[in-house]
Amino acid sequence: MIVGCTQEAPLFADTMEGRSERTEFVNIRETAGWSLQGRQAGPKMAGLLAAASEPVPAYPFVTLSSEGVILIYGRDDVAVEAGRLLADHLDVTVMITRPARMAPPGTTSFPIVRGTIRNAKGHLGAFELVVDDYAAPRPSSRDALLFDAPRNGLTSRCDLILDLSGATPLFPAHELRDGYLRADPGDPSAMLRAVLRARDLVGNFDKPQYVNFTAELCVHSRSKLTGCHRCLDLCPTGAITPDGDHVRINAEVCAGCGQCAAACPTGAATYALPPADSLLHRLRAMLLSYHAAGGTDAVVLFHDSQHGTALIDALARHGDGLPANVLPFAVNEVTQLGLEAVIASFAYGAAGIRFLLRAKPRHDVAGLFKTIAMADAIVSGLGFEGHRVKAIETDDPDALGKTLWSIEPASTVALPATFRSVGKRRELLRLALHELHRLAPSPVDVIALPEGAPLGAISVNVDGCTLCLSCVSACPTGALRDDPERPVLKFVEDACVQCGLCQTTCPEKVITLKPQVDFRAARAPAVIIKEEEPALCIRCNKPFGVKSTIEKIAAKLEGRHWMYAAGDRRLETVRMCADCRVITMSEQQFDPFAGAPQRPAPRTTDDYLRERETKT
Repeated sequence: MIVGCTQEAPLFADTMEGRSERTEFVNIRETAGWSLQGRQAGPKMAGLLAAASEPVPAYPFVTLSSEGVILIYGRDDVAVEAGRLLADHLDVTVMITRPARMAPPGTTSFPIVRGTIRNAKGHLGAFELVVDDYAAPRPSSRDALLFDAPRNGLTSRCDLILDLSGATPLFPAHELRDGYLRADPGDPSAMLRAVLRARDLVGNFDKPQYVNFTAELCVHSRSKLTGCHRCLDLCPTGAITPDGDHVRINAEVCAGCGQCAAACPTGAATYALPPADSLLHRLRAMLLSYHAAGGTDAVVLFHDSQHGTALIDALARHGDGLPANVLPFAVNEVTQLGLEAVIASFAYGAAGIRFLLRAKPRHDVAGLFKTIAMADAIVSGLGFEGHRVKAIETDDPDALGKTLWSIEPASTVALPATFRSVGKRRELLRLALHELHRLAPSPVDVIALPEGAPLGAISVNVDGCTLCLSCVSACPTGALRDDPERPVLKFVEDACVQCGLCQTTCPEKVITLKPQVDFRAARAPAVIIKEEEPALCIRCNKPFGVKSTIEKIAAKLEGRHWMYAAGDRRLETVRMCADCRVITMSEQQFDPFAGAPQRPAPRTTDDYLRERETKT
């Protein structure tokens, strides 16, 4: 059952309690009916109801446990006052840094120590701190707290941190770190709000496991050479760290922005709220139902529930509401959306995409803007005029309304695609690109993409390539291939994820990445980049290397190395395979040290002592 009312959701939920039917709630009042174009919003309502009918798969949780051990980190009496407010509820320790003159407490109800936090890591229930300048107070302190001799490098563990120091936050994107509370020590109301929040953080808390990770698909590094590092660059909380050839995602620290999953070229990291294919199913249902009900010029407005929903509600209640062709689509985090969602939206008949962001985002949104740049290049390259994909950065509902109402009608595909697919992001993106290319106004075969795109080819300077095939060994996806019969380097563009491992591994540095989308790549066979004649063993005629490389080696050695004088028969062994080389050297009793310059005798301790005595 789908209920088109969220205001009375508790009433309907109580009524349906105990029944097996699934109940979904969708807001068609603030998002559609309450608008200057409310009478024309029928197609939008149909689309929103159709999207709500798509099932949302369950997602896993991780459990964070807190026993209420809190460290209050401050610089003056404000931290001590916060400790007094929490002493009856939590296990409190107050740490003072850069202490001012503080009067000792009449009764020591909780520890007050001195120290400076050098490093902090962890999450709710498992924080670990490295403390310098640690010192305990002297019980004999009279008019001011006196401390013992300081010590450095101590380790402290706690469940919660209340930071009232007013200094630089202990964590990147600190607002997203569970269990880390921070307030301005000069703002009593902010300190009180943080104290009240800390009181409730005791017990077990279920947190969504936002990202699922498959290490076997990760192309971070091979043989200690770094390739793809997109997720490491984008993670705002530091939840992603290198772990050998792969990376590791700490689910307890992850805040769910989803930029790693949106940028992952192989699908090793996938978002779970919801998975990418489920999200495309909702988009498909919404846009196809909107089109079937007579809607035109659809603009999809992606927004999060906390920020975007509040702005849309305020615009509907106190402003002109949303235009009838603007379809709001709520997600957990706007930054979770990848290129496949944008391309699929256009294939399903959307005329434009807008991402609603905070005026001051809680974390870096560079990954989303990279997605926008790639999508805009593809859409414009296929003949859709103008900038169809944009971000709206505002906290003002009036500014949001002004921007949305000023969107000009734009062309769409003549007949929306109807494909419905399952799988990881790369498969979804491949199918969406194929469908959009089929329906585009001006399809082209190749479109250049910005640097860092997960699609593309490679450019090889064939004159400098020696066909050592180290790039083939390093390629994790099989985009670069060889031939067991001949010295050949082949390339399959459809398998390339632009990880850069071939570029990093190449000893001659003749490989460069070429980000692009080639719509013929899915059907194209492997392309031969370079091919040479094999070097045949002069004794057994077995191929054992690249002919040009063997000849270069022989030319460099002949007459220039003491082992291979001009006309010396030993030079023939360079043109033999490994087996024949050993046999020949054994038959002709080659002495590898014949003609070698005499090495100086090794020097021992006695030699140095003898020289010292002679000088004395």
